[in-house]
Amino acid sequence: MASRSLGGLGGNRGGGGGGGRKSLTARNAAVERRNLITVCRFSVKTLIDRSCFETIDDSSPEFNNFAAILEQILSHRLKGQVTWFGYESPRSFWDYIRVACRKVSQNCICSIENMENVSSSRAKGRAWIRVALMEKHLSEYISTALRDFKTTRRFYEDGAIVLGEEANMLAGMLLGLNAIDFSFCLKGEGLDGNFPAVIDYTPYLKFTQSSDSISSDEEELRTLGSSGSESSTPENIGPPFIMDENSWFNKCKRVKQKYQLTLEQKGYLEELLRLRENQLSESVAQNKILLQRIEDSDLAHKLEKEQLEYIIVELQDQLTVLKNNDLRSRQELTAHLTNQWPSPGALDVNAVALDTLLYRKHNKQWYEKSCQSLDQLSAEVSLSQTSLDPGQSQGDGKQDTLNLISGGKEDTPSLLGLCGSLTSVASYKSLTSLKSNDYLASPTTEMTSPGLTPS
Repeated sequence: MASRSLGGLGGNRGGGGGGGRKSLTARNAAVERRNLITVCRFSVKTLIDRSCFETIDDSSPEFNNFAAILEQILSHRLKGQVTWFGYESPRSFWDYIRVACRKVSQNCICSIENMENVSSSRAKGRAWIRVALMEKHLSEYISTALRDFKTTRRFYEDGAIVLGEEANMLAGMLLGLNAIDFSFCLKGEGLDGNFPAVIDYTPYLKFTQSSDSISSDEEELRTLGSSGSESSTPENIGPPFIMDENSWFNKCKRVKQKYQLTLEQKGYLEELLRLRENQLSESVAQNKILLQRIEDSDLAHKLEKEQLEYIIVELQDQLTVLKNNDLRSRQELTAHLTNQWPSPGALDVNAVALDTLLYRKHNKQWYEKSCQSLDQLSAEVSLSQTSLDPGQSQGDGKQDTLNLISGGKEDTPSLLGLCGSLTSVASYKSLTSLKSNDYLASPTTEMTSPGLTPS
């Protein structure tokens, strides 16, 4: 029974030790994360304070400490890279930054990858810190990488700073560094990746002794001095006061430097203000000149507009007068042409008389020609009949000739239509064309027939 109870106690102790070990590990991890974040905040503040007096470069101890702190934060609980043989090789935070910060616009990842004097992964990570600070985009890089939670989970183990709540604080702290102008050389010794970064905690450690503790030390020194040791009198307790004087002197020196810097900035701002006032006065004068030019141009435009309107009205009046004159001329010309031509009744009588005259003239010519042709025909007939029957043929020939002559003298109304109508003005104008024989019927053509031609 005793052995069993001892065994049970041993088991309980073992179980309690396992739980305590886990809690101790969790505490250590939390303390480590808190220490790194706190030291990072202090380093950012010291960088901002130092930037007020001098330019931050590779020789600045504040920057070297900040770079070491940031490297430790980004390397906290970083997973190793598993090889083909199953071994886990160490990995640098540059492998994570290279993948997670690709989405940043106009990033410097490719330029860092192509640097010739930087070969190791750790050196490329340090070069990236310097370039991001000079570009004033370090906070943007960190924020973009932390938003890619899937990639961050793939590169870091549980308990890492970038996976905890401290990550958001880190991005906010780094935002203040955008106000600092950094100047780095990417070929210096600070990019050597053969040695790990070491944090210097001494600038951030400060012990202030309380007043109660100082009084107790004085009483203790008095007690020791009463034993006969005059060398240990209270007069020798001066180091705290000496340190306070040094600290006050340093503070006074810093205030004086800030005051000088403020004076320089004040002079610069006054000079800039004076320059801006001169520029403003010149701009006001130019503005007045331009306004005067605009007013003059408006006045000239109005005058020109009035002149153009007057010219337009005058041209319209002239156009109206010309239209009236043209209408009056048209009316006069129409009246003149109407009075010049004869009346339609007289025109018809004259046309009929002229038509009759022409008809008779042409009829007389035709009659003469037809008589000649009939005489010749009768002569030929008489000759032919004389050859056959001289007595009878001569009487018949004369009788036929008389019949043809009497038939040729008959007037036919159908010939009047060939002379054209003279009842219109157009036909009256074309009277000259009727004098030709082309528009009158030829009597010889009408009288000639196959029956009258001699056989």
